[in-house]
Amino acid sequence: MTGDHQTLALLLFGVFVAITLTITTWVSRNRRGSAEEFYAGGRLFSPMENGFAIAGDYMSAASFLGISGLIALFGYDGLLYSVGFLVAWLVVLLLVAELVRNCGRFTLADVVAARTRERPVRIALGTSSVTVSVLYLVAQMVGAGTLVALLLGGEGEATQAWTVIGVGALMVIYVSWGGMRATTWIQIVKSVLLLGGTVALTVLVLVRFHGDFDRLLLTAAERSGHGNAFLAPGLKYGADWTARFDFISLGLALVLGTAGLPHILSRFYTVPTARAARRSVVWAIGLIGGFYLMTIVLGFGAAAIVGPETVRGSNAAGNTAVPLLALDLGGGANSTGGTVLFAVVAAIAFATILAVVAGITLSSSASVAHDLYASLRRRRAKPRSEVAVARVAAVGIGVVAIALGLLARDLNVAFLVGLAFAVAASANLPVLLYSLFWRDFTTRGAVWAVYGGLVPAVVLVVLSPVVSGSPESLFPGVDFQYFPLQNPGLVSIPLGFVAGWLGTVTSAEMPDEAKHAETEVRSLTGAGAV
Repeated sequence: MTGDHQTLALLLFGVFVAITLTITTWVSRNRRGSAEEFYAGGRLFSPMENGFAIAGDYMSAASFLGISGLIALFGYDGLLYSVGFLVAWLVVLLLVAELVRNCGRFTLADVVAARTRERPVRIALGTSSVTVSVLYLVAQMVGAGTLVALLLGGEGEATQAWTVIGVGALMVIYVSWGGMRATTWIQIVKSVLLLGGTVALTVLVLVRFHGDFDRLLLTAAERSGHGNAFLAPGLKYGADWTARFDFISLGLALVLGTAGLPHILSRFYTVPTARAARRSVVWAIGLIGGFYLMTIVLGFGAAAIVGPETVRGSNAAGNTAVPLLALDLGGGANSTGGTVLFAVVAAIAFATILAVVAGITLSSSASVAHDLYASLRRRRAKPRSEVAVARVAAVGIGVVAIALGLLARDLNVAFLVGLAFAVAASANLPVLLYSLFWRDFTTRGAVWAVYGGLVPAVVLVVLSPVVSGSPESLFPGVDFQYFPLQNPGLVSIPLGFVAGWLGTVTSAEMPDEAKHAETEVRSLTGAGAV
């Protein structure tokens, strides 16, 4: 990349970082220091504001960089991510949003602990929430490293490493200083920027093909080298039965995982009522739906205009498809238009990453402080000390995410997020649904549901081709691959539900009818909700 690219894009990076740090500083001066302020922003956000913030939380680097890259490289098979990410919100809207807002206070564990013994349930759900959050954070770190390495001319591992470290440091500052209120406003600003940039790129792609979407698809298929197979299922997931099962596994993880993501569930506590939570999801579905439809145009546009080989040559996982597309649409590498458009897109992508990592870090640090720490030291823990622990936890989680981000820098960011969704659907979703809808659910069932999904999901990922046994693995030089699928959802999600059922039916504990009745009335009516 030329010096103009670097200077302009880095300037835009700096402007966004300065704006977000200003927001964080302003909020930190006006906060009350309470747990409710730190975790839920005082529950003062409107449905529209929270809808934009949810969209900002959800439209991550996996969406903007990863999905478009997968479509550019694999055509139809890359569409699964766009479809799965969007359809998942119907599950959230119909089964989760309003009930979670009524039953909980700050975290997922609040919902389950309302009718079970608190300590074992909070420890189990705190552990699973942190695991999911770290996996999600790794994807954002990889996206940041790839993006800035491209901007600075692909200077290799050192550039990516320092970028990952810088993003980690910024996310710790956002969370530690500003809490949920600052994080929410950062996500709102980021949503507006991301949607505006995506609309502009989509319009430019369609103008290039005179509004003829069929011509766009045919050109993408022709340049792909695969012909019509590029527009049909099977290019990535149809080679054999293992690949087809991997396709089903990924689809299950994407559709069911959203309802178990800690940083998404925590957003429902930032609005004053359950009705506002439901309306927030409606806003989010509209924004997210429009965005994912546009990623389809961008993905096929990158294949048709840039070409899969050029995308793969820049980044084997396809994470640079959208920045390269912007460069070409603006007039090419040495043009003023190309320089400006590339720099704007790179800055928007970087803003996307910073906003998402702030939200994920906040929810995971809340799980550490509100669930793990408060469960182990409940008698001596005070609200202010809990908030202090959350800030320290944000630093620790940032360090872990940085280390794993450096290790996984060659993997596609959408694929990495798919793993986080699989763990969320395996460990968090079963216990959440059982708690809300099964009258006889017990503490043992809750603990078994969490660990029965979490442990198999993590173990199967470790034993999968993701970690070893292939040139694209984290450790290509060794081979301890025993599980053939890249995504564990097909196996681990049913295991989570079965473990929860088995733990309940074998438990000697009698369900507390009074607690269940109270939880049921509260979840359906909002009576007694915080």
